Amino acid sequence: MAKIEPSIKSALTQYATAHRGIFSYSQLAQYQNRFHLSGSELEAALLEVAAEFATPPISQFYVGAIAWDDKSQQAFLGANLEFSHQALSLVVHAEQAAINNAWLNGATEISKMTINAAPCGFCRQFMNELSTAKELEILLPTGKTSLSDLLPTSFGPDDLGNSEKLFSQARHLAANETSPASISAALYRHYLRAYCPYTHNQSAVEIKLDTGECFYGRYAENAAYNPSLSPLQSALSQLAMSGKVLSEVNVVGVTLLEKQGCANQLQVSLAVLKAYNAEHLLTHIEIE
Repeated sequence: MAKIEPSIKSALTQYATAHRGIFSYSQLAQYQNRFHLSGSELEAALLEVAAEFATPPISQFYVGAIAWDDKSQQAFLGANLEFSHQALSLVVHAEQAAINNAWLNGATEISKMTINAAPCGFCRQFMNELSTAKELEILLPTGKTSLSDLLPTSFGPDDLGNSEKLFSQARHLAANETSPASISAALYRHYLRAYCPYTHNQSAVEIKLDTGECFYGRYAENAAYNPSLSPLQSALSQLAMSGKVLSEVNVVGVTLLEKQGCANQLQVSLAVLKAYNAEHLLTHIEIE
């Protein structure tokens, strides 16, 4: 496929950086008209832009993905994220990053995924947790397929008696409900909306910069356990989608909030932060 013109890529990258990789369908239509792009050309351009946000110090393999939500009329970019001198099991895959971006930022479902290469088995299993898994379309450079075709006789939430699915749960703060003292309202909201039907460990992370800007992540579990996305991985992926890296910004603190009696995220969070020599910045809080 032909490379996208630099002016197109530059315009899309600037917008993606300013909006953390989130495009409304109307905004994409404007870019499509402005640059006279076909639908497939626009998708190819977005994949190139998404891959620009990748941080792969180990593999040097840049991957981009797009999660589309037809209900909210938004597209969410994602890119792979690796941590130097840490196990590859801690990486965030591009498909995870795009779904995470959508989940944290107002999407109601994932209608389809666009990926610049066939998804690995890990990502197929992660996508199988979605509320739309059975109907999910996968758009690849080689053509259109479905998650059902890529993952036949799958193992998923239903096999563990879990009727809840990623994106189908909706826990919100009641009007008279406030966050506990010393915990920001935004962090508490993410904590309440964590997807944890297997361990019941509601958990979320807040990364606060010296500029006052904050990045949040929350726990997304998987029936196969290993593809689960930790709160810190989720938050760091959001940081990456804003064009930032933890080692290049001034962090005031990182707060990990977990459910008392179910906590299981401290050690993996410390391992990830070690890659940035930032483990001393972590505050761990458990609440009932």
